[in-house]
Amino acid sequence: MESLQERSSPSKEGASMPTEDKRWRLVNRTMRLHGNQPHALIETLHSVQEYFGFLDPDALKYVANSLRVPLSVVYGVATFYSYFTLQPPGEHTCVVCKGTACYISGASGILGSIAKKVGIAPGETTPDGKVSLLTARCLGSCGLAPAVVLDGQVCGKMTPTAVLDRMEVWRNEETSERVPLRGEVDEP
Repeated sequence: MESLQERSSPSKEGASMPTEDKRWRLVNRTMRLHGNQPHALIETLHSVQEYFGFLDPDALKYVANSLRVPLSVVYGVATFYSYFTLQPPGEHTCVVCKGTACYISGASGILGSIAKKVGIAPGETTPDGKVSLLTARCLGSCGLAPAVVLDGQVCGKMTPTAVLDRMEVWRNEETSERVPLRGEVDEP
């Protein structure tokens, strides 16, 4: 039986890219800038997430092989830091602030309502792929508590009903044309 250490060791020819997607060249550039050394792990994972939106199992294996780091270490780093996600993001994002002012002003009620009505918890995406729910330790918008970021727009004095109404609009709209991630090229 092949051990995890053996599987994450690079072959003599070097690790091959998971796909021919041109974004892998950008990830490879990040690794080269750091000498393809293990210390480039976090920066490389940032690049993968920036260009692909999340870290899938093939990406983790590729990074492990390329940087000569055990897959278990790569997975440990990817799951330790809250910035990284192992699931594709939804079309829309809702980030609920859990800072002290927001928490006291009702953030827990917003999260509870979302869990009850939409059926997702922080870090999850609806089964239809429409909405991802995230939390933040603090948005720095304490005067707007409870604050929620809806598709990148900070909204203040939010109520569970207001957030659920926005999510309902998102979930009922037709699938929008996907916006390419940074570095992604739309090909005809």
